[in-house]
Amino acid sequence: MSHAPRLSLATLAEHPPTEAGVVGPALDPDTLSVGIVHFGIGAFHRAHQAVFTELAAAATGDTGWGIMGVTGRSDTVVQQLVPQDCLYGVLQKGAHNTELRLVASVRNAVWPGRDSEIVVATLAAPTTHIATLTITEKGYLRGVDGSIELTAPAVQNDLELVAAELAGEPDERASQTPIGLLVRGLARRFRQGGQPFTVVPCDNLVGNGEVTRGLVTSLVAALGGADAAARERRDGLLGWLGASVSFPSTMVDRIAPATTDADREEALALLGLRDEALVVAEPFLQWVIEDDFAGPRPAWEKAGAIITADVAPYEAVKLRTLNATHSLLAYLGALKGHATIAEAVADPDLHDVARRVIDEDILPTLAAPAGIDLGEYRDSVLERFANPNLAHTTRQVAMDGSQKLPGRILGTAADRLAAGHTPHGSALAVAAWISYIAASLADGGPTLDDPMAEALQDAVGSADAVTSDPAGTVDRVLALDAVFPEALRTSPEFRDAVVAQLPAVRALTAR
Repeated sequence: MSHAPRLSLATLAEHPPTEAGVVGPALDPDTLSVGIVHFGIGAFHRAHQAVFTELAAAATGDTGWGIMGVTGRSDTVVQQLVPQDCLYGVLQKGAHNTELRLVASVRNAVWPGRDSEIVVATLAAPTTHIATLTITEKGYLRGVDGSIELTAPAVQNDLELVAAELAGEPDERASQTPIGLLVRGLARRFRQGGQPFTVVPCDNLVGNGEVTRGLVTSLVAALGGADAAARERRDGLLGWLGASVSFPSTMVDRIAPATTDADREEALALLGLRDEALVVAEPFLQWVIEDDFAGPRPAWEKAGAIITADVAPYEAVKLRTLNATHSLLAYLGALKGHATIAEAVADPDLHDVARRVIDEDILPTLAAPAGIDLGEYRDSVLERFANPNLAHTTRQVAMDGSQKLPGRILGTAADRLAAGHTPHGSALAVAAWISYIAASLADGGPTLDDPMAEALQDAVGSADAVTSDPAGTVDRVLALDAVFPEALRTSPEFRDAVVAQLPAVRALTAR
Protein backbone atom coordinates (compact mmCIF):
# COMPACT_ATOMS: atom_id res chain seq x y z
CA MET A 1 0.00 0.00 0.00
CA SER A 2 2.85 2.43 0.81
CA HIS A 3 4.06 2.32 -2.82
CA ALA A 4 0.78 3.58 -4.29
CA PRO A 5 0.56 7.27 -5.26
CA ARG A 6 -1.19 9.38 -2.63
CA LEU A 7 -4.53 11.01 -3.43
CA SER A 8 -4.25 14.67 -4.51
CA LEU A 9 -5.58 16.91 -7.27
CA ALA A 10 -2.62 16.00 -9.47
CA THR A 11 -2.70 12.25 -8.90
CA LEU A 12 -6.48 12.12 -9.30
CA ALA A 13 -6.13 13.86 -12.68
CA GLU A 14 -3.39 11.42 -13.68
CA HIS A 15 -5.24 8.34 -12.40
CA PRO A 16 -8.99 8.97 -12.74
CA PRO A 17 -10.96 6.19 -11.04
CA THR A 18 -12.29 3.49 -13.31
CA GLU A 19 -14.19 1.36 -10.80
CA ALA A 20 -17.97 1.68 -10.83
CA GLY A 21 -18.01 1.98 -7.06
CA VAL A 22 -16.25 5.38 -7.01
CA VAL A 23 -18.16 8.69 -7.31
CA GLY A 24 -17.24 12.36 -7.02
CA PRO A 25 -15.96 14.85 -6.29
CA ALA A 26 -19.25 16.55 -7.07
CA LEU A 27 -17.53 19.85 -7.95
CA ASP A 28 -14.17 21.34 -8.87
CA PRO A 29 -12.36 22.26 -5.65
CA ASP A 30 -10.45 25.04 -7.44
CA THR A 31 -13.74 26.92 -7.83
CA LEU A 32 -14.52 26.92 -4.09
CA SER A 33 -13.85 29.76 -1.65
CA VAL A 34 -14.09 29.38 2.13
CA GLY A 35 -17.39 30.45 3.66
CA ILE A 36 -17.54 28.05 6.63
CA VAL A 37 -15.11 27.45 9.50
CA HIS A 38 -15.58 24.04 11.08
CA PHE A 39 -14.28 23.22 14.56
CA GLY A 40 -13.47 19.55 15.14
CA ILE A 41 -12.67 18.21 11.69
CA GLY A 42 -12.71 14.56 12.60
CA ALA A 43 -14.27 11.60 10.85
CA PHE A 44 -17.86 12.52 11.63
CA HIS A 45 -17.76 15.98 10.07
CA ARG A 46 -16.03 14.69 6.96
CA ALA A 47 -18.65 11.94 6.60
CA HIS A 48 -21.61 14.20 7.35
CA GLN A 49 -21.73 18.02 7.14
CA ALA A 50 -18.94 18.21 4.55
CA VAL A 51 -20.87 15.80 2.31
CA PHE A 52 -24.10 17.78 2.69
CA THR A 53 -22.23 21.01 1.93
CA GLU A 54 -20.60 19.64 -1.21
CA LEU A 55 -23.86 18.23 -2.56
CA ALA A 56 -25.67 21.49 -1.82
CA ALA A 57 -23.01 23.52 -3.64
CA ALA A 58 -23.13 21.12 -6.60
CA ALA A 59 -26.93 21.36 -6.76
CA THR A 60 -26.98 25.16 -6.79
CA GLY A 61 -23.65 26.15 -8.32
CA ASP A 62 -22.93 28.33 -5.29
CA THR A 63 -19.16 28.04 -4.83
CA GLY A 64 -18.81 30.27 -1.75
CA TRP A 65 -19.16 27.46 0.76
CA GLY A 66 -15.78 25.82 0.98
CA ILE A 67 -14.82 24.67 4.48
CA MET A 68 -11.76 25.47 6.55
CA GLY A 69 -11.40 22.68 9.09
CA VAL A 70 -9.95 23.32 12.54
CA THR A 71 -8.46 20.34 14.37
CA GLY A 72 -8.45 19.68 18.10
CA ARG A 73 -5.47 18.86 20.28
CA SER A 74 -3.11 17.73 17.51
CA ASP A 75 -2.39 18.41 13.87
CA THR A 76 -2.88 14.77 12.83
CA VAL A 77 -5.84 15.54 10.56
CA VAL A 78 -3.93 18.45 9.03
CA GLN A 79 -1.17 16.00 8.08
CA GLN A 80 -3.78 13.68 6.62
CA LEU A 81 -5.61 16.30 4.57
CA VAL A 82 -3.25 19.05 3.46
CA PRO A 83 -0.79 16.87 1.48
CA GLN A 84 -3.86 15.58 -0.41
CA ASP A 85 -5.11 19.09 -1.31
CA CYS A 86 -7.79 18.30 1.31
CA LEU A 87 -9.36 15.66 -0.92
CA TYR A 88 -10.53 12.51 0.85
CA GLY A 89 -12.89 9.61 0.44
CA VAL A 90 -15.93 8.46 2.38
CA LEU A 91 -16.07 4.66 2.22
CA GLN A 92 -19.80 4.06 2.47
CA LYS A 93 -20.32 0.52 3.73
CA GLY A 94 -23.77 -1.00 3.59
CA ALA A 95 -24.66 -4.49 4.68
CA HIS A 96 -24.43 -5.71 1.08
CA ASN A 97 -22.41 -3.17 -0.93
CA THR A 98 -19.67 -0.57 -0.66
CA GLU A 99 -19.24 2.79 -2.43
CA LEU A 100 -16.38 5.29 -2.27
CA ARG A 101 -17.36 8.97 -2.50
CA LEU A 102 -14.60 11.52 -3.07
CA VAL A 103 -15.25 14.83 -1.31
CA ALA A 104 -13.69 18.23 -2.09
CA SER A 105 -15.68 20.68 0.04
CA VAL A 106 -12.89 20.98 2.65
CA ARG A 107 -10.43 23.51 1.26
CA ASN A 108 -8.02 23.94 4.15
CA ALA A 109 -7.19 22.32 7.49
CA VAL A 110 -5.39 24.07 10.34
CA TRP A 111 -4.26 23.35 13.91
CA PRO A 112 -4.93 25.97 16.62
CA GLY A 113 -1.59 25.25 18.28
CA ARG A 114 0.10 26.80 15.28
CA ASP A 115 -2.65 28.51 13.29
CA SER A 116 -4.95 30.31 15.76
CA GLU A 117 -4.43 33.61 13.95
CA ILE A 118 -5.53 32.06 10.64
CA VAL A 119 -8.73 30.84 12.30
CA VAL A 120 -9.46 34.23 13.88
CA ALA A 121 -8.86 36.08 10.61
CA THR A 122 -11.06 33.68 8.67
CA LEU A 123 -13.91 33.95 11.19
CA ALA A 124 -13.73 37.74 10.85
CA ALA A 125 -13.59 37.77 7.05
CA PRO A 126 -16.70 39.21 5.35
CA THR A 127 -16.82 36.18 3.04
CA THR A 128 -17.20 33.81 6.01
CA HIS A 129 -20.76 33.48 7.28
CA ILE A 130 -20.96 30.29 9.35
CA ALA A 131 -19.04 28.32 11.96
CA THR A 132 -20.02 24.70 12.55
CA LEU A 133 -18.89 22.52 15.46
CA THR A 134 -18.37 18.81 16.13
CA ILE A 135 -16.18 19.03 19.22
CA THR A 136 -17.88 16.18 21.19
CA GLU A 137 -19.89 16.73 24.32
CA LYS A 138 -16.82 17.21 26.51
CA GLY A 139 -15.40 19.87 24.18
CA TYR A 140 -18.01 22.40 25.31
CA LEU A 141 -16.43 22.63 28.79
CA ARG A 142 -19.73 23.22 30.54
CA GLY A 143 -19.88 23.87 34.25
CA VAL A 144 -22.63 22.44 36.43
CA ASP A 145 -24.72 25.60 35.90
CA GLY A 146 -24.44 25.35 32.10
CA SER A 147 -22.00 28.25 31.68
CA ILE A 148 -18.43 27.74 30.54
CA GLU A 149 -16.03 26.29 33.12
CA LEU A 150 -14.15 29.49 33.94
CA THR A 151 -11.89 27.78 36.48
CA ALA A 152 -10.26 25.64 33.77
CA PRO A 153 -6.76 26.97 32.96
CA ALA A 154 -7.39 26.56 29.23
CA VAL A 155 -10.50 28.73 29.48
CA GLN A 156 -8.60 31.36 31.47
CA ASN A 157 -5.93 31.40 28.76
CA ASP A 158 -8.55 31.98 26.10
CA LEU A 159 -10.35 34.62 28.16
CA GLU A 160 -7.15 36.67 28.16
CA LEU A 161 -6.83 36.24 24.40
CA VAL A 162 -10.43 37.35 23.80
CA ALA A 163 -9.87 40.42 26.00
CA ALA A 164 -6.75 41.33 24.02
CA GLU A 165 -8.57 40.87 20.73
CA LEU A 166 -11.49 42.98 21.84
CA ALA A 167 -9.08 45.75 22.92
CA GLY A 168 -7.53 45.77 19.44
CA GLU A 169 -4.27 44.32 20.74
CA PRO A 170 -4.25 40.75 19.33
CA ASP A 171 -2.09 38.27 21.21
CA GLU A 172 -0.10 35.74 19.18
CA ARG A 173 -0.54 32.91 21.68
CA ALA A 174 -2.51 29.84 20.69
CA SER A 175 -6.09 29.35 21.81
CA GLN A 176 -6.60 26.22 23.89
CA THR A 177 -10.36 25.61 23.60
CA PRO A 178 -12.67 25.59 20.57
CA ILE A 179 -15.22 27.86 22.26
CA GLY A 180 -12.46 30.33 23.22
CA LEU A 181 -11.09 30.36 19.69
CA LEU A 182 -14.58 30.86 18.27
CA VAL A 183 -15.22 33.81 20.61
CA ARG A 184 -11.84 35.27 19.75
CA GLY A 185 -12.83 35.25 16.08
CA LEU A 186 -16.25 36.70 16.86
CA ALA A 187 -14.59 39.49 18.84
CA ARG A 188 -12.50 40.45 15.83
CA ARG A 189 -15.54 40.25 13.56
CA PHE A 190 -17.39 42.62 15.89
CA ARG A 191 -14.42 44.95 16.04
CA GLN A 192 -14.14 45.02 12.25
CA GLY A 193 -17.74 45.97 11.56
CA GLY A 194 -19.90 43.23 12.98
CA GLN A 195 -21.40 41.51 9.95
CA PRO A 196 -24.06 38.97 10.95
CA PHE A 197 -22.85 35.45 11.66
CA THR A 198 -24.30 32.01 12.38
CA VAL A 199 -22.88 29.36 14.73
CA VAL A 200 -24.18 25.84 14.01
CA PRO A 201 -23.34 23.24 16.69
CA CYS A 202 -23.64 19.63 15.49
CA ASP A 203 -22.97 17.63 18.64
CA ASN A 204 -25.34 15.35 20.54
CA LEU A 205 -26.49 17.89 23.12
CA VAL A 206 -30.11 18.67 23.94
CA GLY A 207 -30.83 22.15 22.57
CA ASN A 208 -27.28 22.42 21.29
CA GLY A 209 -27.89 25.89 19.84
CA GLU A 210 -28.93 27.36 23.17
CA VAL A 211 -26.17 25.45 24.96
CA THR A 212 -23.58 27.00 22.65
CA ARG A 213 -25.10 30.47 22.93
CA GLY A 214 -24.92 30.19 26.72
CA LEU A 215 -21.27 29.14 26.67
CA VAL A 216 -20.26 31.92 24.29
CA THR A 217 -22.11 34.61 26.21
CA SER A 218 -20.89 33.38 29.61
CA LEU A 219 -17.29 33.60 28.40
CA VAL A 220 -17.84 37.13 27.09
CA ALA A 221 -19.67 38.15 30.26
CA ALA A 222 -16.56 37.24 32.28
CA LEU A 223 -14.58 39.99 30.52
CA GLY A 224 -14.17 43.52 31.87
CA GLY A 225 -13.54 43.45 35.60
CA ALA A 226 -12.74 46.83 37.13
CA ASP A 227 -11.73 48.44 33.82
CA ALA A 228 -14.58 50.70 32.62
CA ALA A 229 -13.34 50.73 29.02
CA ALA A 230 -13.08 46.92 29.01
CA ARG A 231 -16.59 46.64 30.41
CA GLU A 232 -17.87 48.93 27.67
CA ARG A 233 -16.22 46.77 25.00
CA ARG A 234 -17.65 43.64 26.63
CA ASP A 235 -21.15 45.09 26.68
CA GLY A 236 -20.82 46.09 23.04
CA LEU A 237 -19.82 42.56 22.07
CA LEU A 238 -22.67 41.07 24.11
CA GLY A 239 -25.11 43.40 22.40
CA TRP A 240 -23.85 42.41 18.96
CA LEU A 241 -24.01 38.70 19.84
CA GLY A 242 -27.64 39.11 20.85
CA ALA A 243 -28.62 41.13 17.78
CA SER A 244 -26.48 39.71 14.95
CA VAL A 245 -25.30 36.18 15.80
CA SER A 246 -27.66 33.20 15.72
CA PHE A 247 -27.20 29.72 17.16
CA PRO A 248 -29.60 27.31 15.43
CA SER A 249 -30.01 23.92 17.03
CA THR A 250 -29.40 20.81 14.95
CA MET A 251 -29.74 17.06 15.00
CA VAL A 252 -27.15 14.99 13.16
CA ASP A 253 -27.15 11.27 12.40
CA ARG A 254 -24.68 9.02 10.63
CA ILE A 255 -22.62 6.19 12.04
CA ALA A 256 -18.94 6.82 11.25
CA PRO A 257 -16.66 4.28 12.97
CA ALA A 258 -12.90 4.60 13.17
CA THR A 259 -11.08 3.86 9.91
CA THR A 260 -9.04 0.64 9.91
CA ASP A 261 -6.12 -0.51 7.77
CA ALA A 262 -8.51 -2.95 6.10
CA ASP A 263 -10.75 -0.03 5.14
CA ARG A 264 -7.77 1.79 3.62
CA GLU A 265 -6.85 -1.30 1.60
CA GLU A 266 -10.43 -1.58 0.36
CA ALA A 267 -10.45 2.08 -0.70
CA LEU A 268 -7.07 1.67 -2.40
CA ALA A 269 -8.43 -1.24 -4.44
CA LEU A 270 -11.33 0.93 -5.61
CA LEU A 271 -9.44 4.17 -6.22
CA GLY A 272 -5.92 3.08 -7.07
CA LEU A 273 -4.59 5.88 -4.86
CA ARG A 274 -3.57 5.95 -1.21
CA ASP A 275 -5.97 8.00 0.94
CA GLU A 276 -4.62 8.78 4.40
CA ALA A 277 -7.66 10.94 5.24
CA LEU A 278 -10.22 8.23 4.46
CA VAL A 279 -13.33 8.01 6.63
CA VAL A 280 -15.91 5.24 6.85
CA ALA A 281 -19.68 5.61 7.20
CA GLU A 282 -22.96 3.79 6.85
CA PRO A 283 -25.25 4.67 3.90
CA PHE A 284 -27.79 6.44 6.15
CA LEU A 285 -27.35 10.14 6.90
CA GLN A 286 -29.67 12.79 8.32
CA TRP A 287 -29.36 16.44 9.29
CA VAL A 288 -32.16 18.48 10.85
CA ILE A 289 -31.42 22.21 11.23
CA GLU A 290 -33.39 24.95 12.94
CA ASP A 291 -34.28 27.70 10.46
CA ASP A 292 -32.54 30.48 12.36
CA PHE A 293 -29.72 31.97 10.31
CA ALA A 294 -28.33 35.46 10.73
CA GLY A 295 -26.99 35.62 7.20
CA PRO A 296 -26.46 33.51 4.05
CA ARG A 297 -26.24 29.72 4.23
CA PRO A 298 -25.75 26.80 1.83
CA ALA A 299 -28.90 25.31 0.37
CA TRP A 300 -28.45 22.22 2.53
CA GLU A 301 -32.04 21.18 1.89
CA LYS A 302 -31.02 20.52 -1.74
CA ALA A 303 -28.78 17.77 -0.36
CA GLY A 304 -31.54 16.27 1.80
CA ALA A 305 -31.25 18.18 5.07
CA ILE A 306 -34.46 19.09 6.89
CA ILE A 307 -34.80 22.81 7.66
CA THR A 308 -37.44 23.22 10.35
CA ALA A 309 -38.81 25.66 12.91
CA ASP A 310 -38.38 23.10 15.70
CA VAL A 311 -35.57 20.57 15.92
CA ALA A 312 -36.52 19.36 19.41
CA PRO A 313 -38.83 16.45 18.44
CA TYR A 314 -36.28 15.03 15.98
CA GLU A 315 -33.51 15.55 18.50
CA ALA A 316 -35.39 13.73 21.25
CA VAL A 317 -36.19 10.75 19.03
CA LYS A 318 -32.58 10.37 17.93
CA LEU A 319 -30.86 11.00 21.28
CA ARG A 320 -33.22 8.86 23.32
CA THR A 321 -33.61 6.01 20.84
CA LEU A 322 -30.47 5.71 18.73
CA ASN A 323 -27.86 7.26 21.02
CA ALA A 324 -29.23 5.78 24.24
CA THR A 325 -29.44 2.29 22.74
CA HIS A 326 -25.95 2.73 21.28
CA SER A 327 -24.60 3.43 24.76
CA LEU A 328 -26.58 0.59 26.35
CA LEU A 329 -25.26 -1.91 23.80
CA ALA A 330 -21.73 -0.53 24.16
CA TYR A 331 -21.62 -1.12 27.93
CA LEU A 332 -23.37 -4.48 27.88
CA GLY A 333 -21.47 -5.60 24.79
CA ALA A 334 -18.07 -4.62 26.13
CA LEU A 335 -18.78 -6.35 29.45
CA LYS A 336 -19.78 -9.51 27.59
CA GLY A 337 -16.68 -9.45 25.42
CA HIS A 338 -18.18 -8.21 22.15
CA ALA A 339 -15.70 -6.05 20.25
CA THR A 340 -18.23 -4.21 18.07
CA ILE A 341 -21.75 -2.86 18.25
CA ALA A 342 -22.71 -5.19 15.38
CA GLU A 343 -21.60 -8.18 17.47
CA ALA A 344 -23.48 -6.86 20.50
CA VAL A 345 -26.79 -6.34 18.70
CA ALA A 346 -26.43 -9.76 17.02
CA ASP A 347 -26.38 -11.31 20.51
CA PRO A 348 -30.02 -12.42 20.96
CA ASP A 349 -30.11 -11.57 24.67
CA LEU A 350 -28.71 -8.06 24.16
CA HIS A 351 -30.89 -7.43 21.09
CA ASP A 352 -34.00 -8.40 23.04
CA VAL A 353 -33.15 -6.23 26.03
CA ALA A 354 -32.36 -3.24 23.78
CA ARG A 355 -35.70 -3.56 22.02
CA ARG A 356 -37.51 -3.95 25.35
CA VAL A 357 -35.87 -0.84 26.80
CA ILE A 358 -36.89 1.16 23.73
CA ASP A 359 -40.48 -0.07 23.81
CA GLU A 360 -41.11 0.10 27.54
CA ASP A 361 -39.03 3.09 28.62
CA ILE A 362 -38.08 5.31 25.69
CA LEU A 363 -40.95 5.44 23.19
CA PRO A 364 -43.56 6.43 25.82
CA THR A 365 -41.60 9.66 26.41
CA LEU A 366 -41.51 10.67 22.72
CA ALA A 367 -43.80 12.59 20.38
CA ALA A 368 -43.22 11.54 16.77
CA PRO A 369 -42.20 14.45 14.52
CA ALA A 370 -43.73 14.74 11.05
CA GLY A 371 -42.69 11.92 8.76
CA ILE A 372 -41.37 9.56 11.46
CA ASP A 373 -43.07 6.38 12.66
CA LEU A 374 -41.52 5.52 16.01
CA GLY A 375 -41.83 1.76 15.59
CA GLU A 376 -40.21 1.88 12.17
CA TYR A 377 -37.50 4.15 13.55
CA ARG A 378 -36.75 1.67 16.35
CA ASP A 379 -36.44 -1.15 13.84
CA SER A 380 -34.22 0.89 11.53
CA VAL A 381 -31.88 1.77 14.42
CA LEU A 382 -31.39 -1.88 15.40
CA GLU A 383 -30.92 -2.81 11.73
CA ARG A 384 -28.29 -0.08 11.27
CA PHE A 385 -26.42 -1.24 14.35
CA ALA A 386 -26.36 -4.79 12.92
CA ASN A 387 -24.46 -3.75 9.76
CA PRO A 388 -21.54 -6.25 9.85
CA ASN A 389 -19.37 -4.04 7.67
CA LEU A 390 -19.18 -1.22 10.23
CA ALA A 391 -16.56 -2.02 12.85
CA HIS A 392 -17.89 0.47 15.41
CA THR A 393 -16.25 -0.77 18.59
CA THR A 394 -18.06 -1.04 21.87
CA ARG A 395 -15.17 0.68 23.66
CA GLN A 396 -15.29 3.62 21.23
CA VAL A 397 -19.01 4.15 21.86
CA ALA A 398 -18.55 3.62 25.62
CA MET A 399 -16.19 6.57 26.04
CA ASP A 400 -17.26 9.84 27.73
CA GLY A 401 -20.26 8.32 29.50
CA SER A 402 -20.44 11.15 32.04
CA GLN A 403 -21.04 13.56 29.16
CA LYS A 404 -23.36 11.34 27.16
CA LEU A 405 -25.73 9.89 29.77
CA PRO A 406 -27.51 13.16 30.67
CA GLY A 407 -28.76 13.79 27.13
CA ARG A 408 -29.22 10.20 26.08
CA ILE A 409 -30.61 8.37 29.10
CA LEU A 410 -31.22 10.46 32.19
CA GLY A 411 -33.83 12.73 30.61
CA THR A 412 -35.88 9.66 29.75
CA ALA A 413 -35.55 8.42 33.34
CA ALA A 414 -36.69 11.76 34.77
CA ASP A 415 -39.67 11.92 32.40
CA ARG A 416 -40.80 8.41 33.27
CA LEU A 417 -40.57 9.16 36.99
CA ALA A 418 -42.55 12.38 36.51
CA ALA A 419 -45.23 10.38 34.68
CA GLY A 420 -45.50 7.95 37.60
CA HIS A 421 -43.56 5.03 36.11
CA THR A 422 -40.40 3.35 37.33
CA PRO A 423 -37.78 3.70 34.54
CA HIS A 424 -36.44 0.15 34.67
CA GLY A 425 -34.81 0.42 31.24
CA SER A 426 -32.96 3.61 32.05
CA ALA A 427 -31.93 2.11 35.38
CA LEU A 428 -30.50 -0.88 33.49
CA ALA A 429 -28.46 1.47 31.28
CA VAL A 430 -27.09 3.30 34.33
CA ALA A 431 -26.33 -0.02 36.05
CA ALA A 432 -24.47 -1.16 32.91
CA TRP A 433 -22.44 2.06 32.93
CA ILE A 434 -21.57 1.63 36.63
CA SER A 435 -20.57 -1.98 35.95
CA TYR A 436 -18.34 -0.80 33.09
CA ILE A 437 -16.64 1.70 35.42
CA ALA A 438 -16.08 -1.10 37.92
CA ALA A 439 -14.62 -3.30 35.17
CA SER A 440 -12.12 -0.55 34.37
CA LEU A 441 -10.71 -0.96 37.89
CA ALA A 442 -9.95 -4.65 37.37
CA ASP A 443 -6.63 -5.95 36.09
CA GLY A 444 -6.93 -6.22 32.32
CA GLY A 445 -10.19 -4.26 32.30
CA PRO A 446 -11.11 -1.60 29.74
CA THR A 447 -9.55 1.85 29.95
CA LEU A 448 -12.12 4.36 31.19
CA ASP A 449 -11.91 7.14 28.60
CA ASP A 450 -13.89 9.90 30.25
CA PRO A 451 -13.10 13.47 31.41
CA MET A 452 -14.47 12.48 34.83
CA ALA A 453 -12.66 9.14 34.94
CA GLU A 454 -10.95 9.73 38.29
CA ALA A 455 -14.13 10.91 40.03
CA LEU A 456 -16.14 8.04 38.58
CA GLN A 457 -13.63 5.41 39.64
CA ASP A 458 -13.36 6.97 43.11
CA ALA A 459 -17.15 6.81 43.44
CA VAL A 460 -17.30 3.14 42.44
CA GLY A 461 -14.27 2.31 44.56
CA SER A 462 -13.23 -1.14 43.39
CA ALA A 463 -13.77 -3.74 40.70
CA ASP A 464 -15.99 -5.85 42.97
CA ALA A 465 -18.00 -2.98 44.48
CA VAL A 466 -21.09 -3.75 42.37
CA THR A 467 -21.34 -7.14 44.07
CA SER A 468 -19.88 -6.44 47.51
CA ASP A 469 -21.64 -3.09 48.09
CA PRO A 470 -24.22 -2.50 45.35
CA ALA A 471 -26.38 -0.02 47.27
CA GLY A 472 -23.44 2.02 48.52
CA THR A 473 -21.89 2.08 45.05
CA VAL A 474 -25.10 3.36 43.47
CA ASP A 475 -25.48 5.99 46.20
CA ARG A 476 -21.98 7.33 45.59
CA VAL A 477 -22.40 7.46 41.81
CA LEU A 478 -25.84 9.08 41.95
CA ALA A 479 -24.40 11.78 44.22
CA LEU A 480 -22.32 13.12 41.30
CA ASP A 481 -24.24 16.29 40.54
CA ALA A 482 -22.14 16.94 37.42
CA VAL A 483 -23.90 13.92 35.89
CA PHE A 484 -27.25 13.36 37.60
CA PRO A 485 -30.03 15.95 37.89
CA GLU A 486 -31.62 16.52 41.27
CA ALA A 487 -34.79 14.65 40.27
CA LEU A 488 -32.75 11.45 39.96
CA ARG A 489 -30.25 12.07 42.76
CA THR A 490 -33.07 12.43 45.28
CA SER A 491 -35.36 9.69 43.97
CA PRO A 492 -35.41 6.56 46.17
CA GLU A 493 -37.40 4.83 43.42
CA PHE A 494 -34.73 5.40 40.80
CA ARG A 495 -31.93 4.52 43.21
CA ASP A 496 -33.61 1.23 44.10
CA ALA A 497 -34.22 0.46 40.42
CA VAL A 498 -30.53 0.91 39.58
CA VAL A 499 -29.48 -1.27 42.52
CA ALA A 500 -31.93 -3.94 41.38
CA GLN A 501 -30.56 -3.89 37.83
CA LEU A 502 -26.94 -4.60 38.79
CA PRO A 503 -27.57 -8.37 39.07
CA ALA A 504 -29.44 -8.21 35.76
CA VAL A 505 -26.36 -6.70 34.14
CA ARG A 506 -24.21 -9.52 35.53
CA ALA A 507 -26.65 -12.12 34.22
CA LEU A 508 -26.82 -10.53 30.76
CA THR A 509 -23.07 -10.20 30.41
CA ALA A 510 -21.93 -13.54 31.84
CA ARG A 511 -19.52 -14.98 29.28
